[in-house]
Amino acid sequence: MADAAPSYFIFGSAFAAPPLAPGLYVVATPIGNLRDITIRALETLAAADAILCEDTRMSARLLDHYGIKARRIALHEHNERAKADDIVARIAAGQSLALISDAGTPLLSDPGFPLIRALAEAGQPVYPIPGASALLSALVTAGLPTDAFAFHGFLPPKAGARANAIKALSDSRETLVFYESPRRLDDTLAAMAELWGDRQAAVALELTKRFERVMRGTLAELAAQFADAETKGEAVIVVAGAAEAAQPDEADWQAALLAEMNTQPLRVAVDAVTARFGLKRKDVYDAALALKAQQ
Repeated sequence: MADAAPSYFIFGSAFAAPPLAPGLYVVATPIGNLRDITIRALETLAAADAILCEDTRMSARLLDHYGIKARRIALHEHNERAKADDIVARIAAGQSLALISDAGTPLLSDPGFPLIRALAEAGQPVYPIPGASALLSALVTAGLPTDAFAFHGFLPPKAGARANAIKALSDSRETLVFYESPRRLDDTLAAMAELWGDRQAAVALELTKRFERVMRGTLAELAAQFADAETKGEAVIVVAGAAEAAQPDEADWQAALLAEMNTQPLRVAVDAVTARFGLKRKDVYDAALALKAQQ
């Protein structure tokens, strides 16, 4: 008896899945609400020769809900490098495979990068099937600028390394987005408040789920709010970037430069004024040469 044609179900109605061209399909899946999946994603998952799952047990809830019977293969951070060559060979032989994570868009703090790199180096096709993303969902609800932002995934779990990572981002002007475990949310917010001051921020929890909520305020306010609270579900932290530093008055720093040049060699004077006023060394050096030419 021939195998049934690939299909998926929506509200009990069956739909045929058209065949796929060979390649790897990176498929975004819901981050909570199972209805947040595209028709194209369902067609792709149903028609794939196999689905590469971060955790086959986690993915079963989604796949079974839509009646998708495709073979499921575990691909996670502990085996993805070892399996990459085999997957490249499968696709080169004409197979179509789908890659999904436990939730959201694969590769964003999820497995998949070594595989995509291997496929790219082998010249094999990779197709994006866009959809849900906790990163973007939190960003558009935070009430902070979205014209420029940077995603930094999970900060280090240990306090010292986490503090160093936060310090390194102190001067970043763009909106900053992080994922965080509910066990470390309070400590991370407290560290951000201590190192970055009272910047505006938002914490998004349980996005697209029944108890979805987004809390907004300063970092200090949010740190206090979560200090003694038991938090469930993965969190997304969105923080305003650093404010643009006020530019020093040109007349002031040039007067200081002239005073330094009267008592020190030109290069020493330039270094001193550059450090004192936070300027670009080339700008100060050019000004010093112009002042020297006038003397």
